[in-house]
Amino acid sequence: MDAPRRLRPDPAFREDVLAGLAAPIKAIPARWFYDRRGSELFEEITRLPEYYPTRTETALLERHCPEVAEMVGAGRAVVEFGSGSSAKTPILLRAVAPSAYVPIDISGDFLRESARLLGADFPALPVLPVEADFTRPIVLPAAVSAAPKLGFFPGSTIGNLVPRTGVDLLRAMKDTLGEGSYLLIGMDRIKDPAILVRAYDDAAGVTAAFNLNLLHRINRELDGDIPVEAFRHRAIWNDDKARIEMHLEALRAVRFGVDGRAFTMAAGETIHTENSHKYGDRDSRLLLRAAGWGVVAQWTDSDDQFAIVLAEAEAPRFAP
Repeated sequence: MDAPRRLRPDPAFREDVLAGLAAPIKAIPARWFYDRRGSELFEEITRLPEYYPTRTETALLERHCPEVAEMVGAGRAVVEFGSGSSAKTPILLRAVAPSAYVPIDISGDFLRESARLLGADFPALPVLPVEADFTRPIVLPAAVSAAPKLGFFPGSTIGNLVPRTGVDLLRAMKDTLGEGSYLLIGMDRIKDPAILVRAYDDAAGVTAAFNLNLLHRINRELDGDIPVEAFRHRAIWNDDKARIEMHLEALRAVRFGVDGRAFTMAAGETIHTENSHKYGDRDSRLLLRAAGWGVVAQWTDSDDQFAIVLAEAEAPRFAP
């Protein structure tokens, strides 16, 4: 019997991992968390008692999506960036009566399964999944090219990006969606650091498994031999940069190979795997404005833990 054929790894994944492990301060972009197992673990994270963002944002969407519908009008194509399981999407779709739904996600198998399940719930709605890295330029399906659009970017995923690349992403979204488009985006608020750290370092260890799964993926897809048991998950509040940082810390000195390259790490050295920036009211408005989006409306929960923001693509104009 022939041995199973090894799938060819994503060249961008290889490039990011090799460059990140060779850097003086080791780091790997958070988008590579989301293989199938990583996507499943993240969905489990969203149901944890410590992880307030999902339930808080879901309640805000249920309460305010009718207002969103009044502001944007019916018949728009809803384009969701980083759709995952599309768990919150039905709330929006039921409210806005869209002409089509375009989920975009980097995890193809997970994307197609989620699109199939959502399509079964909305049989009259065209569901047009796009497998892509939404941090890069995206060509939308021809069927929605001329339709007015409503972008959907929930989950405070914008917080994973440093402000400079966050602005770049929001500009790319504006280019993808086009003139006259709207964007409904979730943004996590600055709050008590103890609440934040618990949300990213839960008692059940699910977030730890999610972080460590990145090392398993490297071993599987890039012919690595990283000793995963020699690493631990760490979540740290960086007050100066208003963000939670996730790291993989070496518990002892380690030597390992990835894709034929040798690497070493000292005990206590880390691989920086994720940022989750938190925004105050003015911060969020400034970030959107810098990318050409004007804030139309904003809603927060009673404890001001989380916000959903509706923004409109502004026409280009000369600055004074």
